[in-house]
Amino acid sequence: MSLPAASRLLRSALRTQLVPVANVASKPAKHNITVGEQAIAMSVMFVTILGPSGWILSHLEDYKKKQ
Repeated sequence: MSLPAASRLLRSALRTQLVPVANVASKPAKHNITVGEQAIAMSVMFVTILGPSGWILSHLEDYKKKQ
């Protein structure tokens, strides 16, 4: 590979990358979510994230004994 070609590759790699602009809406939501739906969604998120962690922590002594 010649020096100018390598230089072009290096310059293109170091050139700042443009980040696309996020689509931000300034209007109210199209669909209102009820309090019950919010509570169900938060409960599902809570169980999904903290459930496996709690299982592992509660059985930590069992995992230590296996080795």
